[in-house]
Amino acid sequence: MDVSVLTWVITCAVIVGLFVFDFFSHVRVPHEPTLRESGFWSAVYISLALAFGGFVWWRWGGTYGGEYFAGFVTEKALSVDNLFVFVIIMAKFMVPRIYQQKVLLLGIVMALVMRGAFIAVGAAAISAYSWVFYLFGLFLILTAVKLLTESEEPVEHEREREGRIERFAKRFLRTTDTYDGDKLVTRIDGKRYVTPLLVVLIVIGFTDVLFALDSIPAIYGLTQQPYLVFTANAFALMGLRQLYFLLGGLLDKLIYLSYGLSLILAFIGVKLVLHALHENTLGFINGGAPVHVPEISTPLSLGVIGATLLVTTVASLVVSRRRART
Repeated sequence: MDVSVLTWVITCAVIVGLFVFDFFSHVRVPHEPTLRESGFWSAVYISLALAFGGFVWWRWGGTYGGEYFAGFVTEKALSVDNLFVFVIIMAKFMVPRIYQQKVLLLGIVMALVMRGAFIAVGAAAISAYSWVFYLFGLFLILTAVKLLTESEEPVEHEREREGRIERFAKRFLRTTDTYDGDKLVTRIDGKRYVTPLLVVLIVIGFTDVLFALDSIPAIYGLTQQPYLVFTANAFALMGLRQLYFLLGGLLDKLIYLSYGLSLILAFIGVKLVLHALHENTLGFINGGAPVHVPEISTPLSLGVIGATLLVTTVASLVVSRRRART
């Protein structure tokens, strides 16, 4: 896949422009978005992501177009799981609803910047060492097992994690316990203090670093093209703020989402291990020669990911409704 420097520059400029537009049109003036506003802009950003996938398909062919869509769907699903953590963080710090938009948007921008660094490192590692696929694959399989073990009490596990990050931040920053509008830094008696809003932003930022450790290897299991990895991540994160307010209480009803995500991560992990065997250069495996194993195609990957998300979502909503009636 040949992507020119100009294409990279234009793509990054468009993505930055969309975030700037989002800030000045929706976030600059603090308010709680209505369901209609959140639904409309969620649809807009998803439509943009699909339109970009169509452009990739037209410009570079169906193979790369399929890889982009598989990556986007996977990253979007993992992003929905992130929303559950954001709900816990907002509740823990009692962030007023009218200020949540700002901290979410800034957190998403931080997430994209940090993921960009992870993507660059991952691309360099894959280019230099084919055995990295073994590490990515085994890591995703272990992550899937970990996600299953934590699925029974996800709230407690997340609160413990956020508590450690909060204590680390407050250890090095002078903080206040009261909010000062949507300010990140305030002055008290002539001294600068960090408001809880900035602490929340730090917690969200560090939390997304942990999420990136799962999502970046996962998408590299679907495509080895850095351009597709980056754009799939960018479009998956775009509109996440609106989705947070749109889904609201629906997140609590997605009781089987963790199971579905663990299955997807395990599937991609196996796909990566098979790919590593196919490209094998390690001397202690088959004498350093490639191992003739079947590889999982992109259409099959997209089908498994889509079917898993569909089944887990429908099952979650059906069971949640039945429980609500009893």
